[in-house]
Amino acid sequence: MHISIGNDHAGTTYKNTIVQFLKDKGFSVTNHGTDASDSVDYPDFVHPVAKDVASGKATFGILICGSGNGVSMTANKHQEIRSALCWNREIVALARQHNNANILSIPARFVSEEEAISFVNIFLNTEFEGGRHANRVEKIACQ
Repeated sequence: MHISIGNDHAGTTYKNTIVQFLKDKGFSVTNHGTDASDSVDYPDFVHPVAKDVASGKATFGILICGSGNGVSMTANKHQEIRSALCWNREIVALARQHNNANILSIPARFVSEEEAISFVNIFLNTEFEGGRHANRVEKIACQ
């Protein structure tokens, strides 16, 4: 499985921890995020991740910024993307089960690195339930 990851300056440390976790689990990773702590414009790092996921180059995406809001809003501008801002394990599982989220957005200033790793693990190992949720998910994108 291939994962595309992006982050702004608030998410660099988390990104590095998550990339190592993914590689240790055998995933291939494309890093579109900044590797510095200098202030950057998050959309510059989000759009490449969203394009990877939308095109099928990546199975899933992971985005990290201070609040998780900016990166998730930016990713959701892409029609094929369903980015979910997640701050606890239950929200992560529901984002996959009910919404078929294909990008996980993590708020680095509000969760620990340990929690972020658990979110990634849950996100990658939770299946979309389909059924009654499939029709709803089909109605998300504007045509």
